[in-house]
Amino acid sequence: MNDQLILLLETATTTCSVALAENGNIIAVKEVNERNIHASHITLFIDEVMSKSEKEYSDLRAIAISKGPGSYTGLRIGVSTAKGLCYALDIPLIGIDTIAAMASGLTEAFDIPDSGLLIPMVDARRMEVYTGIYRKDLSVVESVSAKIVDIDSFIEFREQELFLFGDGADKFKVLFADQPNINFIDFSTSASHLNFLTSKKFRDSEFENLAYFEPFYLKDFLFTTSKKGTL
Repeated sequence: MNDQLILLLETATTTCSVALAENGNIIAVKEVNERNIHASHITLFIDEVMSKSEKEYSDLRAIAISKGPGSYTGLRIGVSTAKGLCYALDIPLIGIDTIAAMASGLTEAFDIPDSGLLIPMVDARRMEVYTGIYRKDLSVVESVSAKIVDIDSFIEFREQELFLFGDGADKFKVLFADQPNINFIDFSTSASHLNFLTSKKFRDSEFENLAYFEPFYLKDFLFTTSKKGTL
């Protein structure tokens, strides 16, 4: 059996992504950025990365899931899939904060200045996002929250270079167009971004309680009712 073969799942955003990490190295990725495909594609993507890597499910040592915040439906699908695999294979579950994973992925993909601040954003609704603020070393400057962004947002940090990214960032490009220290990076979520934080949790045996683990929704899901046919 491999020393450390971990399946990584990302379903918190519009991206449906699956990656496989062996001893801390990503060896396969399958992902598509498209709305409402998680339920129909997640298990197919898992089978594909396992087959492509010529690995057996019995080789897996753990499952890592992007636990939120993010899409209510996407999170439920991802977490239920991850828990089902863990129960079937009798292996542990590792939960990774979605916003922290995005920050981790950006530091690996881009040369961010040491003084820069990372602001990952997952789209919520209208001018609201799920976000947090991180230094390059992933230390937390501002904890994850649901934030309505306006022209005064992040004003206390604007003497530093700010890097906004994720599927919630684009809608603020016009708002911050005349702010020279606010930078936008085109960067989508991926299961591969879970790798660094997952490896650390695996080494430290920081596993979730399968029976009680739930996604980090941050906000209650709002049900809407159609008015068609009502008086």
